Amino acid sequence: MTQQFSKNPPPVEIGSSQWTRPFWDAARQQKLVAPRCVACGTFRMPPTPFCPRCRSQEIDWVTLSGRGLVYSYTVVVKAILPGMEDCIPYMPAVIELPDASGVRLISNIVDADPAHIRIGQTVQVVWHTLPDGEVVPRFKCCAAQEDMT
Repeated sequence: MTQQFSKNPPPVEIGSSQWTRPFWDAARQQKLVAPRCVACGTFRMPPTPFCPRCRSQEIDWVTLSGRGLVYSYTVVVKAILPGMEDCIPYMPAVIELPDASGVRLISNIVDADPAHIRIGQTVQVVWHTLPDGEVVPRFKCCAAQEDMT
């Protein structure tokens, strides 16, 4: 049996609002950012109109290292819609971002052997350009000596 590595999932359409647009603008520059409340310092992802802690609307967009930890994941091995066969297998994942306390980002792990992924594994952001030109963050596994855990 040949080893299968995770692929990019099917393309998605990105929607943005005044609250999420800075995230997608930074992604086009291949920068991972997270919104932080100016008043109390609480990170809030996804970005919301009001801070859940102090109700302030002021946001500071902080550039992050791009490092993360696998909080949860699954391996999709069956195409659920026609035309998805070329994307199988892919791995949706929840990535914890240690330099943005409390923030977890839903993304995908790419170019990895699904049999070797584990919870707590260190990953690094990589950038994927969609057919419409939008750029989305994906994550690759870091080498064992680079693990943060």
